[in-house]
Amino acid sequence: MSVVQIFPRAEEPSVQVLPAHPVAGPEASKASPERREHMPVAAGALPGSEQYPFDRAFHAMLARFTGGISPLALSLAWLDWSSHLAAAPQRQLEISRSIVRDTGRLAEAAVHATSPGQKPWSVIQPQERDRRFRGPQWEIAPFNLLAQAFLLGERWWRDAATGVRGVSHANEAIVEFSMRQMLDMLAPSNFAATNPKVLEKAFQSGGENFVFGWQNWCSDLMRLLSNSKLADDGQFVVGKTVAVSPGKVVYRNELIELIQYYPTTAQVRPEPILIVPAWIMKYYILDLSPHNSLIKFLTGQGFTVFAISWRNPDARDRDLAFDDYRRLGVMAALDVIGLIMPGRKTHALGYCLGGTLLSIAAAAMERDGDSRFGTVTLLAAQTDFTEAGELTLFVNESQVAFLEDMMWQRGYLDTTQMAGAFQLLRSNELIWSRLSHDYLMGESAPPSDLMAWNADATRLPYRMHSEYLRKLFLDNDLAGGRYLVGGRSISLSDIHAPMFVVGTLADHVAPWRSVYKVHYQVDADVTFLLTSGGHNAGVVAPPQEPGHSYQVLTKAADAPYIGADEWLKLAPRVEGSWWPEWARWLAARSGAPCDPPQMGVGDVPGLPDAPGDYVHT
Repeated sequence: MSVVQIFPRAEEPSVQVLPAHPVAGPEASKASPERREHMPVAAGALPGSEQYPFDRAFHAMLARFTGGISPLALSLAWLDWSSHLAAAPQRQLEISRSIVRDTGRLAEAAVHATSPGQKPWSVIQPQERDRRFRGPQWEIAPFNLLAQAFLLGERWWRDAATGVRGVSHANEAIVEFSMRQMLDMLAPSNFAATNPKVLEKAFQSGGENFVFGWQNWCSDLMRLLSNSKLADDGQFVVGKTVAVSPGKVVYRNELIELIQYYPTTAQVRPEPILIVPAWIMKYYILDLSPHNSLIKFLTGQGFTVFAISWRNPDARDRDLAFDDYRRLGVMAALDVIGLIMPGRKTHALGYCLGGTLLSIAAAAMERDGDSRFGTVTLLAAQTDFTEAGELTLFVNESQVAFLEDMMWQRGYLDTTQMAGAFQLLRSNELIWSRLSHDYLMGESAPPSDLMAWNADATRLPYRMHSEYLRKLFLDNDLAGGRYLVGGRSISLSDIHAPMFVVGTLADHVAPWRSVYKVHYQVDADVTFLLTSGGHNAGVVAPPQEPGHSYQVLTKAADAPYIGADEWLKLAPRVEGSWWPEWARWLAARSGAPCDPPQMGVGDVPGLPDAPGDYVHT
């Protein structure tokens, strides 16, 4: 049964009035799986009611062969680039001269390859973040020459794809990205005959590495065909070894389970923390193993923590809207917290897409005079999508229409399309390095809790994802003041609660400079923190884990704006995890410790202990 059928589409006030028994309403209307199968699909969801159903069905079929990437969007980008390059003779001459010069330098290096004084990487060196050619094996001829030839070709194609006068920036980025994907596939590190590390391993093991590599490939293929999760021999099991912070589901509706965690200190801060995770992945990214659980860390610091666990949607939820996640997620959770801890301000935390949703909810609440948020924390969350990194390559009118047609047939975006897009952003690290390590070297990386969580993917409803792509990515309505909540525009400038905003230095999903734009969107004190690491590893940074560092600086609401590059020079650098910094920031904006609150609202039967039921769907 669709959420839309249980909760009417008519807009409700931002402050929802729940019954005294907060679970009775949703629980009473929650049908069994057998009953749900026989209930009608929400209005507007039937294929026959859609415009051009045969065209959409054709596009959906085509998407199965292209991995969800629009061939027309790629073709138009390549046509734009090639036609402008064909009409630029001086640019062509410059590229040709570069080829001749680099070829001559490489030929000279090849002639002197065996000379005693010849140093490796004399023509070109791999970039610091490029791990494909690391190790002394790659410094020996002829493998060093092969690597340099590839790097020269890679640089030449990158130069050819960029800087052509007249090509749109979007199409130039698409051409450069797709060209890079093809070149990454052809790197000498991906082939046994041209990878000295593989050859050395084969000589030492008598070819045993290829046997193990074949077994790894077969294992991955069987897992892919069976649509099973990452095999970890039971090492990382939700509720047993990960997501084990003790707590209780205190509220449930058709979209969320709200988990309240038991206190671990004698007294707690009076203001609770509400965690709004992204529904692209499971919530327990912030409650992995006990040693790296942010939730466990917060309860240990004397905070009462609530976390939303989203239900994994299916085809019956095709008409679930983006605003349903606000109403049935953030607002419903706030109402329940208000019953458990009445009269208290709430520290709200939003991660990734959950942070975008939280910023929308906060702006709408401020517009309507709802001041229940004491502070707002955003982790790697964007509120302006004009510079949203390479994800924008998958978001143009052609690509969005193609994705909509693919989702229209199924009713949701499948996990494989979402995971595939993220893998393409870091193909060297997530695809080709694994090919070399697992299949050619015959080695298997030890499973980790982060890998197990990453494999525990979710689906995205058709309507919600379409609205997200169009209103936020494509049209950027939120940053432009055109986003509507309850039929009325909202503005992030209405947010006045103190904000703590975290960006991650190597983020491929939410680039930190894009996250930084919140500075000139809100009218609030903003403490911006830039931490080392990527979108996930930068956020999951327990204090006892070495190698973390961050920069932090606070800007008062009435202080002059500081640009991102200038901020990078001014913000002091601190070695260690950013978690204690945020805990101190929260404590400074919280009241004196008091007795812990009650768990939930009375004794409600049928609600499980943490991590709940929805996390298993």
